[in-house]
Amino acid sequence: MKYSDTEWEARVDLAACYRLMPLFGMSDLVYNHITARIPGTDDEILINPYGYMYEEITASSLIKINIKGEVLDNPHTDGTGVNQAGYVIHSAVHASRHDVGCVIHTHSRAGMAVSAMECGLLPITQTSMRFKDIAYHDYESVAIDMDEQQRLVADLGRQDAMILRNHGLLVASPSIAEAFNAMYWLEMGCRAQVDALAGNTKLIIPSAQVVERTHHLYQPSVRRPFGIMEWPAMRRYLDRRDASYKD
Repeated sequence: MKYSDTEWEARVDLAACYRLMPLFGMSDLVYNHITARIPGTDDEILINPYGYMYEEITASSLIKINIKGEVLDNPHTDGTGVNQAGYVIHSAVHASRHDVGCVIHTHSRAGMAVSAMECGLLPITQTSMRFKDIAYHDYESVAIDMDEQQRLVADLGRQDAMILRNHGLLVASPSIAEAFNAMYWLEMGCRAQVDALAGNTKLIIPSAQVVERTHHLYQPSVRRPFGIMEWPAMRRYLDRRDASYKD
């Protein structure tokens, strides 16, 4: 095999993550990225080929680059490459956070809606309370300015999730499994908020103590790192529908 067992497993998991995103309404045509650091390396990252829809991604179609965005391995011979401009956000996170193994960025409808709300993500559901300390980054136009990386990383800090104002959502997690889980729940929190606000009625906001306790119970060191237990089920969910992501 061209790749080590470790890299291949990372490729299969990342391809699975790409395939899951559109199934749960979190993709944006051929745009956005999910990047994963190859285990055992400091600067080798897997990313999608630019121009492919998420539902087309396979383990062998992923492109290997380094933190600088330089291509290390490209299986495509038809000129398909990497969206260099779109990688600005991902490279900033991977370079500054060595605890992060996977970064997901979305332009979902609900995520964009909440990103434009001055109130940000409200603690109105158990799901959204998980992200009580979510970070925020102000919009600076399309993310092609390398100078923005410093401000983006400073705003993210040590958090595992961030709302990019007037833009979308981002999660940064230790593993692909945890990243998908975090983005799924963050997306659900945003959808619930949009729906609740559309009801045009007064919202119930739990006490600060309840919000803090709920947030605490979602921390990976308290009960479990959410996403790990769920991941085999997510892979089986895909296998029942289309197992070609493993190719």
